[in-house]
Amino acid sequence: MKVIDAHLHFSNREGFKNTAKEIGQVDYSATGLKKSFQSANIVAGVIMGTPSRETNQVYGYPDEFIYEDGTLDCLFSCVGVNSERLIEDAETELFYIEEELKKDKVVGIKIYAGYFHYYAYDPIYTPVYELAKKYNIPVAIHCGDTQSPSGLLKYAHPLTIDELAVNYSDINFIICHIGSPWALDAAEVIAKNNNVYTDLSGLLAGNEKEVRRMKSVRLFREHYQKALIFANSYDKVLFGTDWPLVPIQPYVEFVQSLIPKEYYEQVFYKNALEVYSRMKKYID
Repeated sequence: MKVIDAHLHFSNREGFKNTAKEIGQVDYSATGLKKSFQSANIVAGVIMGTPSRETNQVYGYPDEFIYEDGTLDCLFSCVGVNSERLIEDAETELFYIEEELKKDKVVGIKIYAGYFHYYAYDPIYTPVYELAKKYNIPVAIHCGDTQSPSGLLKYAHPLTIDELAVNYSDINFIICHIGSPWALDAAEVIAKNNNVYTDLSGLLAGNEKEVRRMKSVRLFREHYQKALIFANSYDKVLFGTDWPLVPIQPYVEFVQSLIPKEYYEQVFYKNALEVYSRMKKYID
């Protein structure tokens, strides 16, 4: 089974390095990522760009990403929006976003609701959504719990995406993490709005042993299964890991336990190609 990881992270930020070491316990290197992809038959990955703008801070963008043993051509990215810079220097931030969107392998935009204290429908994002329409690309939005204690959950609740989807019916939106722990609320937003999708990344955090342990907890699985059954929209569900939060292969097996087998190809592969459509010309 071919798999697309529609949500992972790979940057020089210390937080991700610490997550890899202390939580996921994965090899957070180019070689480590490549081996993880091979073991899980991952044929493409979508890196969620960070909102940092420090020099050489982000190296996750595909046209800059070089493995030790050569160039990898199966990585794509969503450009991360720095919401504070939209307030402080909108012209510079929007110029940066648009320059990234001109690159073929930048396949979407990522908004970090909750980490930044603005609702996804706040007017500060209006020019960002106009860019999404101009370049015909989707917008992924962090929803649900935040790893940072300074995040504010009210801005990250998946119900906020309903208003956004209605206001911008010609843009596709992805509710990241199925809004966990508010998975049922996210399911309603997905079911109601034709232009809203979700990914199943980051539903749990931990090393291989912890992922397998949680896979065996029936009530934990049923929390998400109930939401997916309620939404009844497996054509709008994307697989993702949130690597390095978890090791990839065990997480594939965990998500398989949530999805009826007849929908595996859609969830693990086809849906990502439909939503992040710029990938199509690079993937068989």
